[in-house]
Amino acid sequence: MKSTKIIYWISTSIICLFSLSAIQMNSQMAIDGANHLLIPRYLALQVSIAQLIGLILLIVPAIPARVKEWAYVGYGIMYLTALNGHLSVGDSFIPYGIMAVLFFGLLLTSYLSFHKLESAKKNN
Repeated sequence: MKSTKIIYWISTSIICLFSLSAIQMNSQMAIDGANHLLIPRYLALQVSIAQLIGLILLIVPAIPARVKEWAYVGYGIMYLTALNGHLSVGDSFIPYGIMAVLFFGLLLTSYLSFHKLESAKKNN
């Protein structure tokens, strides 16, 4: 149980720390990145705001499990779409695609350990 909790908090913290970069949504680098991927500006802003909301939903323990599950779904869609977007514009899989795959793996690790913790909580 203790190792599951450690795995959950490490994987979730890494995802949330990476998502914290969304506060730079108006930086020139973010604008250039969205332009490179052919993403309209309004959609890039929406994804950044959703990332910040998802960060809060995942990191705050008092959020209900059902709401956290939807945050996991949103992050999963975002990482898979990032992979698709980079490959669609001709970016190489390494380093662009591999980052999306690694973070998707971290997300799965966090999600599975979250459910182990939730089922252990219900059994006690």
